[in-house]
Amino acid sequence: MFTISVCMIVKNEEGNLCKILNCAKKFADEIIIVDTGSTDKTKEIAQTFTDKVYDFEWCDDFSKARNYSFSHATCDYQMWLDADDFITDINIKKLNDLKHSNLNADVFMCKYIFENLTYFRERILSRKKNFKWEGFVHEAIPPQGEVKYLDIEIQHQKTKTTDPKRNLRIYQNALKKGIKFNAREQYYYSRELYYNEKFSKAINSFKNYLQRPDKFSPDHLGALILLSECQSKIGQIDNAISTLFEALKIFLPTSELCCKIAYLFEIKNETAKAIFWFKTALQAEKQTFGFVQQDYETLIPCVELSRLLYSVNFNEAKHYHLRAKALYPDNPSVLFNEQFFDKT
Repeated sequence: MFTISVCMIVKNEEGNLCKILNCAKKFADEIIIVDTGSTDKTKEIAQTFTDKVYDFEWCDDFSKARNYSFSHATCDYQMWLDADDFITDINIKKLNDLKHSNLNADVFMCKYIFENLTYFRERILSRKKNFKWEGFVHEAIPPQGEVKYLDIEIQHQKTKTTDPKRNLRIYQNALKKGIKFNAREQYYYSRELYYNEKFSKAINSFKNYLQRPDKFSPDHLGALILLSECQSKIGQIDNAISTLFEALKIFLPTSELCCKIAYLFEIKNETAKAIFWFKTALQAEKQTFGFVQQDYETLIPCVELSRLLYSVNFNEAKHYHLRAKALYPDNPSVLFNEQFFDKT
């Protein structure tokens, strides 16, 4: 058996904190809360669950705050959670079973689920390995040693609106200070430019990232997809298609990649090619790395094929509609399409 210290950094989370701490107390041997400047009742709520509540003066660096929380841990393993995370009872049971099992690892990777996005994160880490968080935004711990992947899910349930420019502002301030970005920071800085609709700057930033020899494979694919998105946003459709075809030279076709290509051909009014790529998306092997958007695997291509084929091959269109309906009967797009198939 081993013990777990749950470590959290929080700020103004009075609306969320009880929910995740009620989960954590069912498996954690120790709960550590680091407050980065709350002005609501966050600290008072935290103190009803644990006496290990600490203050941290915010300095635009999430890694420093995370490392500070880890520095107070005393258990065998450190597990990080966010205030808007949630763990179901079945996954709490899996965590307790893990603690009482004979499994050993330096890093346990768990599934992180946010809306329709699923990916693995380093979640439970051996304290004796003295892992350190890196990156002042979108912080992470580079897994080292023995790494094991678990069928344990943590759900991220974002409930409040944060400042959409916060992360970009942190990156821009770092650049003003002359801080040189590592590959991961360059990638996520590029993403923040994209999210804030600074598409031309994002294009240059993604291209700089793609020239780096130390880029991470899943981020490499993500950069090509978002570079294509930026090119599309400013009307460079042919460049956007070329970028995705460049991705196909390096990576196996993922469902998302195929759907993105299909949408671009539809913009060019090349419907036959769009239909081909949506069908290819359904044949692609499931993506097992990076950010996996599961809707691209079945729902999106089926819905789009039923739409595109409706006027040219009704029976085939209905086939794809029924396929989507069988898997996602309550999806708004499926329900919308159902109105048209019901009339015929």
